[in-house]
Amino acid sequence: VDDEEIDRFYAGDEIFIEQETTHVFPNQFVMLVSSLNEKKTALAMFIDYNKPLRKTTEYKRGIWGVTPRNKEQTFGLNILLDPDIQVVSLVGQAGCGKTLLAVAAGLEQTIDLTGRTEPRYKKLLISRPIQPMGKDLGYLPGTMEDKMSPWIAPIKDNLLFLMDDDKDAMEMYFSKGVIDIEAITYIRGRSISNAFIIIDEAQNLTAHELKTIVTRAGENTKIVLTGDIEQIDNMYIDSTTNGLSYAIERFKSKDMTGHITLKKGERSKIATLAAKVL
Repeated sequence: VDDEEIDRFYAGDEIFIEQETTHVFPNQFVMLVSSLNEKKTALAMFIDYNKPLRKTTEYKRGIWGVTPRNKEQTFGLNILLDPDIQVVSLVGQAGCGKTLLAVAAGLEQTIDLTGRTEPRYKKLLISRPIQPMGKDLGYLPGTMEDKMSPWIAPIKDNLLFLMDDDKDAMEMYFSKGVIDIEAITYIRGRSISNAFIIIDEAQNLTAHELKTIVTRAGENTKIVLTGDIEQIDNMYIDSTTNGLSYAIERFKSKDMTGHITLKKGERSKIATLAAKVL
């Protein structure tokens, strides 16, 4: 864009994208780059062609201790914390932060540590497909919570990290029902309202299973789908036929949905290298 247009954007002027020149989807993020200096840029969110571009929030103070490390993570937090976007999908390689961002945004909107405001949602509900990698361990003993424990361990790792390894606080939220773990197997027929729902590893779901889950959403409920379409353990689906890819493609033109592809690994240098070369 013209150099002056970026200055106008930062000054608060209304900047529009012309439909004749650029095709953009609702809730897609754009980077304005100066035609004179490619290092002069501005990040913005596109709503529709009749509305001006919206400035992105940078969240420099972080959300539950999580500060975005790249522009895609910044975009992710913007749609995760936007109440008008009710279905969010986050896709990326191992270690890019998709699950951590989703859990942090869920905690931010269900738990008010100050006690001054009413949280946007009453509970944080987390689930993931029971799909083993490699050989299955077989039937597990105990209650549903006991059976789900191995599958939900990665989520609890993220919860503990965000709560500074305070296991007592985490268990308190579980006992109060503020944070809940649900088996996807038993979700059919339910109507879930006032909840922030995270479906992790959604790439292992079929299109039919994903439809069943998303249609459970009641009033004031947000659904976040996370996954890596390059790591599918379900032998009956692939990177194009899995439920996550199907949902992203079907939802992309709808104004109440948003999608971000996270490109950069942030877990560690070795995790990023392994995701690229192995």
